[in-house]
Amino acid sequence: MTTPSVLFVCVHNAGRSQMAAGFLSHLAGDAIEVRSAGSAPAETVNAAAVEAMAEVGIDISDQTPKILTPDAVDTSDVVITMGCGDACPVFPGVSYRDWALDDPAGKGVDAVRPIRDEIKARVEALIAELVPASA
Repeated sequence: MTTPSVLFVCVHNAGRSQMAAGFLSHLAGDAIEVRSAGSAPAETVNAAAVEAMAEVGIDISDQTPKILTPDAVDTSDVVITMGCGDACPVFPGVSYRDWALDDPAGKGVDAVRPIRDEIKARVEALIAELVPASA
């Protein structure tokens, strides 16, 4: 069985998609290939997102926002968008999901924590779907 790949996309690739990628890497290990990108990447990852993730033991401080490319979408099994709207190219055979999440941009860590916790719950459900428990 091949390793499924998941691409998280948000506009700036600085908050939501970075937190989601951090959780997926941390919780799924090598079972799922993890990618993230943005349609208009920011210069740096959101400091409040970095702090919120550090509180749960996940370091995303070394990540950098990346530009969304058609190839990244085409070579992913699941593409999860977080408010990028029509900026994401659509390819046949790719599963698309949209997670409606508040944008943490410009918010302090207190406002980012509930977004982080919602992302964690969704990532856990995604792992359960993509990586069936060993019987």
